[in-house]
Amino acid sequence: MEIAATGRYEVRITASDVGKRVSVRRLSVPGATGERFTDTVGVLTSWDDGVLVITRRNGESVRIAEKDLVAGKVVPAAPARRRGPAATWEELTRVTARAWPPVERERLGEWELRAAGGFTRRANSVLPHGDPGLPLDEALAAVRRWYGERGLPAYLQVATGAEGTQETLAAQLEQRGWTREVSVEVWTGALAPVADRSEGSEVVLSRTADAAWRARYGRTGAGEVAERVLHARGAQSAPEVSVWCAAVPAAAPGEPPVAIGRVAVDGRWATFSAVEVAPEQRRRGLATAVVAALARKALEEGAFAGCLQVESDNTAARALYAGLGFAVHHSYHHFRAPEPAERDTTGSGR
Repeated sequence: MEIAATGRYEVRITASDVGKRVSVRRLSVPGATGERFTDTVGVLTSWDDGVLVITRRNGESVRIAEKDLVAGKVVPAAPARRRGPAATWEELTRVTARAWPPVERERLGEWELRAAGGFTRRANSVLPHGDPGLPLDEALAAVRRWYGERGLPAYLQVATGAEGTQETLAAQLEQRGWTREVSVEVWTGALAPVADRSEGSEVVLSRTADAAWRARYGRTGAGEVAERVLHARGAQSAPEVSVWCAAVPAAAPGEPPVAIGRVAVDGRWATFSAVEVAPEQRRRGLATAVVAALARKALEEGAFAGCLQVESDNTAARALYAGLGFAVHHSYHHFRAPEPAERDTTGSGR
């Protein structure tokens, strides 16, 4: 915090600092006796009518009354250097999107609208990178129409927590009544140390997510659409992605594998997904064996960096990947459009 030579705190931010990363201290209990403060770090996404909105790296927006500010300053936009391969959030977003492609997509300016019959939010949400070519409210209305024509809810996938991410857009969506339904962390790590792991389990690799594999995955209700997404045969452009599926066979013939996983190799990147283990077989190293086998195959195909996506509340998966040397790079959030009756047509908030 900024402390003047007199020993008093100072507020060294103004409304002109909107869009910058800031650190502020505020009274946590206004009017209480004694000094009770709360510190907040994030992107200053608005400062209107005496209220600041700061969006944290996890996508949460914090509203602070200007009168409660005790101290504040602009801090460096770039977070501390992370472990793992160097990459921007834009690069990782495009890599992971090619690894899990929609079956239909359309451009709205620089935004990309994606649909896959409702099979996963990842393949049925907008990548709002750059300029949509319209004012925000008009762009959001166009998004709602596009998904409505397909009988799907409208989602935007918005990134936070890295240099240049979309905290401002996240705050603008919240002001318009869009709801953050799920938050996901994007993790990165080197492949070689993962490939060196061996848990002694038989892992079978295949180009195909067959019926047994899909039975263990359990999220393939969209039928042919799901198969196209899983095999990266969606509406994507070059370079072609190389997909491998892994399975640890069950002891009984005809039973689904006890563990599965998937990797999509795209240049230097290997994107892991769909790692599942039968509940009764967990904590036996099967997930590690699957990821290690997929990492070895990805190395053979020329990749050397790995990435994956984990929901922020999936404690077990986060522990697994941390143990394999992966680390969080940034987060993204799926914001869902409000129902028509909830919609604020002024665009100024709820």
